[in-house]
Amino acid sequence: MQYRQLGHTGFEVSTISFGAWAIGGSWGPVDDLESLATLRRALDLGVNFFDTADVYGDGRSEQLLARLRRESRDPIYIATKAGRRLDPHTAAGYNRANLTAFVERSLRNLEVEALDLLQLHCPPSSVYDDAGVFGVLDDLVAQGKLRFYGVSVETVDEALRAIRHPNVQTVQIIFNIFRQKPIEEFFPAAQRRQVGILARVPLASGLLTGKLTPASTFHPDDHRNFNRHGESFDQGETFSGVEYDTGLRAVEELRPLVPEGVTMAQFALRWILMFDAVTCAIPGGKRPAQVDDNSAAADLPALSDETLVRVREIYDQLIRPEVHQRW
Repeated sequence: MQYRQLGHTGFEVSTISFGAWAIGGSWGPVDDLESLATLRRALDLGVNFFDTADVYGDGRSEQLLARLRRESRDPIYIATKAGRRLDPHTAAGYNRANLTAFVERSLRNLEVEALDLLQLHCPPSSVYDDAGVFGVLDDLVAQGKLRFYGVSVETVDEALRAIRHPNVQTVQIIFNIFRQKPIEEFFPAAQRRQVGILARVPLASGLLTGKLTPASTFHPDDHRNFNRHGESFDQGETFSGVEYDTGLRAVEELRPLVPEGVTMAQFALRWILMFDAVTCAIPGGKRPAQVDDNSAAADLPALSDETLVRVREIYDQLIRPEVHQRW
């Protein structure tokens, strides 16, 4: 495993970390014993950073991570997110009372006195321009409820607006072979401000594992079934906003680039880590074998310049028209 500094936090985190959405829900059925086995395997492989949210299984994911922390001999970092419990999910809901209540609930779920990292959970776009919201977060840091805070965003524009606030330490953004726009303007801006970047949806909801086919089906509780066109939340969260058939075509174009003995998922994760601005990728996992596969990407050799050029060509030809201007 390799490690990188997470912004100004002082945390050295594993370049392949763990996204805990799937063990909470919205990816089909989950079993807590299998989820714990998966988390333990991640620890064994050197993963020390886990990303969750209060809405993943209505606290289930946070509670599983609390149990993992109790068992761990070494320090681990747990980032959680807040805001999506609001109904309706409006900018006005990001007020002191609600944010404080969300933080208190996560503190209980995670069994800690201070959250390592709290992230606003893809709030309405106008929130990024509201200094009062970030003032509340500053106050929660001063009160010892948070160690640090950041944001999880949908768009590059939101990411750029977020890092204007001086105490935003991290930005979680969709970045993968199918979502390359952050490279152009956001990465240089984040590096100038020493903001940590968490690359989420790194495998495009499974498309970049190379295992999906036109015949693949998904459980009714899996967002890849119910949110393909943004029916429940932002469309970009599902298959990175790429039409399923387009994604499959792009994967076939990518296959010849994958080195012998390397899986498509490992290739896709190693591509992300070629960018120094990225602190870590946070693929999910429901089974230990998935963690084995993902974690191995951290120690793979660098990809060649020729490979990087070809990946960009495939993106420009097939993917860019569908996603580049939308997010």
